[in-house]
Amino acid sequence: MRTMLNTLFVTSEDAYLSLENDNVVVQNGEKTLAKVPLRSIEQILCFSYKGASPALMGKCARLGVGLSFYSPRGRFYCSVLGENNRNVLLRREQFRRADSPNQARDFAVAFVIGKVFNCRWVVERTKRDHALRVNVERLTQQSALLKDGLGRIMASTSVDEVRGIEGKAAKDYFFAFDDLILRDKDSFFFEQRSRRPPMDRMNALLSFTYALLTNDCVAALQGVGLDPYVGFLHVDRPGRPSLALDLMEEFRPVVADRFALTLVNTGAVRVSHFEERENGGIFLTDAGRKVVLAAWRRRKTEQITHPFLGEKISWGLVPHVQSLLLARCIRGDLDAYPPFMWK
Repeated sequence: MRTMLNTLFVTSEDAYLSLENDNVVVQNGEKTLAKVPLRSIEQILCFSYKGASPALMGKCARLGVGLSFYSPRGRFYCSVLGENNRNVLLRREQFRRADSPNQARDFAVAFVIGKVFNCRWVVERTKRDHALRVNVERLTQQSALLKDGLGRIMASTSVDEVRGIEGKAAKDYFFAFDDLILRDKDSFFFEQRSRRPPMDRMNALLSFTYALLTNDCVAALQGVGLDPYVGFLHVDRPGRPSLALDLMEEFRPVVADRFALTLVNTGAVRVSHFEERENGGIFLTDAGRKVVLAAWRRRKTEQITHPFLGEKISWGLVPHVQSLLLARCIRGDLDAYPPFMWK
């Protein structure tokens, strides 16, 4: 089983990353902020404008340390990929299956079933745990719509039909999302999904969390030799990690959404952790990003029992396990891909 090492988050907008022997050095001007042995970390997430030295990028590629770049607001730019995990035979089979309408449909169905199942679980969990604080009637109604969507996904005949059902299910889920926010409703509310830029604090928190989850999925797919940019559900587009977006669909509700809701419902994030920009967009401040990243690191160490394997793993390893199962299915070792369906 894969071992989860540390993740280095670089959140200072003016930080520059360089290599000294086998250490990553984080500098701000002439000041050294940190010096960390590369062999002790699994990946580096850099939210800085200045980036990293070519020497460090090359060393990360050789050692298999993930190095991903984001804007300070959390928009994913790119990742550094070495040669170690380039499995040409596996990728050729991935491309063949992605070009096959029937096989692409089967994978798309699995991803969306996982997503809708988990959306419904989040709604039902809130009903169970907070019945006196939420609109149970509305949640019950939306849960029933999501359950109906599961049946229609199974009966779909094309990827386009799956996309249509997924879009409808997402609307049904987000229609009830505001009911899942349990405190400080004047400051944290949800009307509809908005991005680029997010127009309220809840959307800002979701967008930042989705960016973190996307990076984890990209790294996991690269680790098993799959191409994160060739997917089954999401269409190909330059610069879009389509397969990573496919994989993260089933994780969005139970990993990202529940994480964001927990931060709000426990008061871990506050109004002061957000700022409004000139274009009207709402973004996390530097202090807010540090709070979220620290909580994200803690959440990834929490133990769960994987619903398919029946083994105890940490949340942080779930994308890696699902990527491994996906690779085995593409190779033909599994008859079908088992989506992550949390219970």
